[in-house]
Parts: sequence; C-alpha cells; structure tokens
Amino acid sequence: MPYSIEIDLHGHTVESAKTLLNDSLKKLPKDVREINVIHGYRGGTALRDMVRKYSHPKIERKILGLNQGITTFIIKK
Repeated sequence: MPYSIEIDLHGHTVESAKTLLNDSLKKLPKDVREINVIHGYRGGTALRDMVRKYSHPKIERKILGLNQGITTFIIKK
C-alpha cells in the first residue's frame, strides 16, 4: 500500500539539506508515493527556495500547498 513520509529540514544548511534529500531519495522504499518536505519559511527562505528548485529523477512533480513551510514531492511509480 502506498504511503507518504516526512523529511524535516529545520536546523539544516542548504548544503546539508540537499545531502539529506539526496540520501533519502536514494534509499526510498518503493511504496512511498509522497514526501512532505518541511522547510519552514519564517526564519528565511533559503531552504524553501532550494527545495522548490530541487530536482531528482524520482520526483514526478511538486505541490506547493497552503502551508508555505511545506513542499510535497510526488514520487514516480
């Protein structure tokens, strides 16, 4: 059954956040279909901007929801 996971980037630098995303996507279980990336936005926009520009072959598309501190990655089947 498909499911979603969360990755919280609070406290990370842009570079360490990229490394965490790359490692997480590399080890992603096959039945994960969504990743909610929590990046925040009140302490600055560097993480948010990086996440929204971030690309990876496993990401089909991104959803920018009403909560400005979260970006959802939809994972390819």
